[in-house]
Amino acid sequence: MSKPPFVALPAGAEAVPVETPRGTFAALRAGEPEHGTALLLPGYTGSKEDFIALLEPLAAAGFRVVAVDGRGQYETDGPADEAAYVQDELAQDVLALAAALGAADGPPHVLGHSLGGQIARAAALRAPGAFASLTLMSSGPGVVCTEQQSRAKLLGDALGTYDMETVWQAMRAFDPPDAPVRPDVDDFLHRRWLGTSPGQLVATGRQLCEEPDRTDELAALPVRVHVLTGQTDYVWPVTEMDDMARRLGAHRTVVEGADHSPNVDRPAETAAALAAFWSATGSGA
Repeated sequence: MSKPPFVALPAGAEAVPVETPRGTFAALRAGEPEHGTALLLPGYTGSKEDFIALLEPLAAAGFRVVAVDGRGQYETDGPADEAAYVQDELAQDVLALAAALGAADGPPHVLGHSLGGQIARAAALRAPGAFASLTLMSSGPGVVCTEQQSRAKLLGDALGTYDMETVWQAMRAFDPPDAPVRPDVDDFLHRRWLGTSPGQLVATGRQLCEEPDRTDELAALPVRVHVLTGQTDYVWPVTEMDDMARRLGAHRTVVEGADHSPNVDRPAETAAALAAFWSATGSGA
């Protein structure tokens, strides 16, 4: 899971609800839409706080930035039923969020990290004109690698048997003994885990193991795409995402020194790459 470097909100950022016809979504917001609005979608086991280190630099670059918890993630409510988290339902949530945020300023730029990228792709395929641009950050074209498929299936089986606290303690037992400890971040990660719907984790974990390659469908649409990854990645091979970018004719950024979460590993460099792409793309208004 992505571990934010800190959890205290930076200057100018605030926690806000985003109201949509599909429900209320917990969000972190920063900046004014001088150059447009950006909607940031977290990945599997993640939350809006995964983008906390991007808020200040992107706001300083002239963007209103809104990072959200998806349905059933952390502080956004979600039902227990796994059927509520099929990909099309989550994609419709993204479209509702994009409409709510872009009402006055034109369509927002949308960034999806990992699982969030595949959900954003499904939303773009459903309504190609809904986004000013689409950034797929560390989000591959299809199923995750074999090791991650095994982990997702193991987690799904555990959640079908044990409560969230028991599963959390079991996962923590595998932490490296020399892992750095930040009590505030560790406490947050525990709260986030307990606040997330088990049904959401099971359903979206299954999606990661079954997702078809829809790159050619996306390439056929008039959507500006940015493929941004770290130098390495433990979920999808970087070479696979290189090939996806080529097939899409997408703008390509590799953030040196970063792995699966460039937003956490190298936030300054990631924010600069995003701001440059969004500025070159325009607001979509």
